Amino acid sequence: MDRENMVKSVSRALDIITLVSLKKGGLGVTEIAKQIDINKSSVYRILSTLVQYGYIEQDAGTGRYKLGYKFLEISSKLLESIDLRTEAMPFLQELESETNEVIHLVVYDQGEVVYIEKLEGNETLRMHSKVGKRAPMHCTSVGKAILAHLPAGIVSDILERKGLPRHTDKTITEKETFLQELKYVKQKGFALDLEENEHGITCIAVPIFDHLGKVIAAASISGPTMRMTDERLDHLQERMLHFGKQISARLGYESRIS
Repeated sequence: MDRENMVKSVSRALDIITLVSLKKGGLGVTEIAKQIDINKSSVYRILSTLVQYGYIEQDAGTGRYKLGYKFLEISSKLLESIDLRTEAMPFLQELESETNEVIHLVVYDQGEVVYIEKLEGNETLRMHSKVGKRAPMHCTSVGKAILAHLPAGIVSDILERKGLPRHTDKTITEKETFLQELKYVKQKGFALDLEENEHGITCIAVPIFDHLGKVIAAASISGPTMRMTDERLDHLQERMLHFGKQISARLGYESRIS
């Protein structure tokens, strides 16, 4: 197989994997062929190869194809290789113990945040977040905490590509207002999500920096607005700032821990 055809085959395989991942019950050969506009025999050959390597599996009952467990193995290795999680975990667990609320750890990736850790706390709270899921930056406390410390050019690019779509009636959708919000976040050192992403959910987050002083992640506390009162948020500010500095210090960032 020449290089051009090899690249095309890899591209098609990745397209098929993406399609299959979006359908919980899996997809059949005909459905896949229609959606990516290639013949069924080609789809079948690619699927057979992916099945052979464990990236795709076929349901014996329905004949449909779905993601294989190889992805769990790979994702597990990826998460294990991220030192950030290891270093941050004791502090996240301490936050969970102190607050009994949901604790998140996210990283920045291609204009979005990706949840890499979630501690559920002891209180009841239903949220859309889960490990591996992506979320927008403009309406989440973790996203704003990171954006506030990214170069202006990168922030402008993200806003140009992603926009400021409304998630709730409290989402900031006006660019100048949002840029002022980021200035405030950078000045104070923490970010708030006041029901801007999900109704009834309030969050507070702090950025996390690596040994080069580059913002790479953020940690947050999320709870129902009825519990996350102004008084409680005022109390949590200093704790979150302290924890952010501690986690960053574990990654080699030199900052005075108060």
